[in-house]
Amino acid sequence: MESLGTRISEYRKKSGLTQEQLAEYMEVSPQAVSKWENDISCPDIGALPTLADLFHITVDELLRGKREQEVRMLLPEERKNIEDMMIRILVLSHEGDKVKINLPVALLKVAMDVGMEIPQFEGKEALKKIDLEQIIRLVDAGVIGKLVEVESSDGDLIEILVE
Repeated sequence: MESLGTRISEYRKKSGLTQEQLAEYMEVSPQAVSKWENDISCPDIGALPTLADLFHITVDELLRGKREQEVRMLLPEERKNIEDMMIRILVLSHEGDKVKINLPVALLKVAMDVGMEIPQFEGKEALKKIDLEQIIRLVDAGVIGKLVEVESSDGDLIEILVE
C-alpha cells in the first residue's frame, strides 16, 4: 500500500515542484517536506486542504490514494477513443454474491446493437431497470465516471463506472 509520504512526493513531482518550492508554498522548512515524503512525520491536519488544492486533488485522494470517480462531461478533444474505454459493473447482492463485470465499451455497444443480454442482469429487479443503451449514449456524448449507483430495497448494491 502506498504511503502518504509517497503520494506527496509523487504529486509534488507531477506538479514540477522541488521540495524547496513546496516548503516555501506550505511555509515550512525543506526538511519538513523531506520528513513528510520519507514518512518520518506527517503534515499538520490543517495543511492537508492546502496540499490537496495545490495538487488539484481532494484531501481524500491525498490521504487514501484513490479518487472517487466523479461524473464528468469531457470536451471532444479530451475524449478517449471508444475502443480504449472500459465499463465496470459491480453488483453486491444482499445474499453475499459479488459480481464484477469489466467490458470494453465498444464490445458492450456492439452487444447492445445486436440485442444481446448480460446474463448477470437476469433475476435482479434493480439491474433490469438500468438502461444500458442510455449509458452508451451518455458515453458517446463524452460522459465518464460513476454513472449509476443503486441500492435496492432488498440490499443489493449496483455501480456502473465508465473510464
